[in-house]
Amino acid sequence: MTADSPLPEPGSELLLRGLSEQQQFGARLAAALPPGSVLFLEGELGAGKTSLTQGLVAALGFTDTVTSPTYALMNAYPTPAGQVLHVDAYRVRDMNELYEMDLEDLIESSRLSIIEWGEGLYADYPAAPILLLEHLDGTPDVRRLTRRR
Repeated sequence: MTADSPLPEPGSELLLRGLSEQQQFGARLAAALPPGSVLFLEGELGAGKTSLTQGLVAALGFTDTVTSPTYALMNAYPTPAGQVLHVDAYRVRDMNELYEMDLEDLIESSRLSIIEWGEGLYADYPAAPILLLEHLDGTPDVRRLTRRR
């Protein structure tokens, strides 16, 4: 598989070298995901989940700053293609907290929903791809992206 693949097959891996490749891959991925898609991103802190999201959101036409919603839990980015919802469930102890914030309605009304640390939601979105980003030992600028589902 190469960095040109829009969405890797489940179980496959891809190396992304540097921030630029992470964002470029995100841009290609945005073009490949149909409206209404949910995408799960997993990985340790600093693995590049937000960098990948920046590429996705920019490709859909959002021109402002994209930041991690770690403390806000959710950020919504209006784009010409439709709203992009960015959820960070890292600090959520009970996924019902997100549903109490109308998560389902927000996902349904969004062009794309990107959920970080969303393991507790996998069963609710069985068709959603799960991408894992990992640092490679000894190569701080390279990330391994693995599609888990």
